[in-house]
Amino acid sequence: MTTDPGDLVLDPTCGSGTTAFVAEQFGRRWITTDTSRIALNIAKTRLMTATFPYYKLYDEEKGDIRQGFVYKTVPHITLKSLANDEPPATETLYDKPEIDPKRLRVCGAFTVETLQNFEPVSPEDLDDETRTSEQEGTFDEVVRQHLLGTGIKNGRKDEQVAFTRVETLSHERLHAEGFYINGTGEKKAYFHIGPKFGTVSKTAVNEATKECRTRGDANWLIILGFSFESDIQGSTQTTNLGSFEVTKARIHDDLLQEGLKKKPAKSAASFVTIGEPDILAKREGNTVTLEIQGLDIYDPIKDEVKARDLHDIAYWMVDNDYDGSNFVVKQIFFCGGERSEFAKWKKGLSDLAKQATRVRAEKTLKIEIDDEAFDRIYGFISHPIEIKRDNQKIAVRLISQYGEESMKLFTM
Repeated sequence: MTTDPGDLVLDPTCGSGTTAFVAEQFGRRWITTDTSRIALNIAKTRLMTATFPYYKLYDEEKGDIRQGFVYKTVPHITLKSLANDEPPATETLYDKPEIDPKRLRVCGAFTVETLQNFEPVSPEDLDDETRTSEQEGTFDEVVRQHLLGTGIKNGRKDEQVAFTRVETLSHERLHAEGFYINGTGEKKAYFHIGPKFGTVSKTAVNEATKECRTRGDANWLIILGFSFESDIQGSTQTTNLGSFEVTKARIHDDLLQEGLKKKPAKSAASFVTIGEPDILAKREGNTVTLEIQGLDIYDPIKDEVKARDLHDIAYWMVDNDYDGSNFVVKQIFFCGGERSEFAKWKKGLSDLAKQATRVRAEKTLKIEIDDEAFDRIYGFISHPIEIKRDNQKIAVRLISQYGEESMKLFTM
């Protein structure tokens, strides 16, 4: 309310993205942040699927938005003006910019940046950090208490692993071991606990996997972390004595808050497993088509990998030439909920085309709207991807309804 067009608006608690949405609508630049992945992905989806009215600019020639819009005006009639027979003053309605019905506007280009948990200490101090407190002990001890109190969930209310006991280990890569009951008796799991302020690296996961394989006495290796390198994937590892599952599980941010981690409640979701994308790549000649089969979730109670329903995926993106570090979105598809839930938004875009504004929409988006592509914007099959060279990398990133992100990499 106190800004002008072109000003920068900051909302440090994103929520569903309303501040960013309104700022975008009224020509303000914006930055919004949140600690919840669910909130960020809801806001991202909301902005990417939104259309906005095009407001007439005061400086139409140069297109300088800082000069403001052309606003509606109304007469401000007062008793004085009536008594003196004076022309009424004019009031400008700054919340009513004039709309150009011949133009269509979508959300401007924006980026999604991620900063890991940060604490202003030097690397030397971080290495030597004891991370102790009088009441709760080390961070590893806090994790142990929550594992005992809340167990591990996989996103469904009826599927949760409860540990009968958890003991810390002094090993560099395996930090704890836990015991749980499934249909055949007591089973053992190892834990790799990622850094309190940092990202779980692929190297650390590989070393933990090697150590677990060497020991050969556990059915499950759980990688706990607040964030993970993008190319870390869950897997099934075989040994001479059988096999074990490697699963990523995200630690809830509440464990960083001193006041929220003293008494873990059984209903709390302190640790939630991250599903692995089940994707089928179909190659025909020099093109590849990707089909999403679902998200594979390991159920240690039944000792099986189960596919989560496709509609538990909110949306998914494709980078057809992944460089190993920067994910550039080339294709995007929405698939959360049932198809009927997506029909209203799709109908809105269809009506735009029917109302002879399709040309303006294509001009705004700087693309040619393809009917077949439009029909598949809700779906689980990608558009054909051209293979231009050997070892070309194709990355697929899925965002679940729970806000968790997972990625799968193909090398063609």
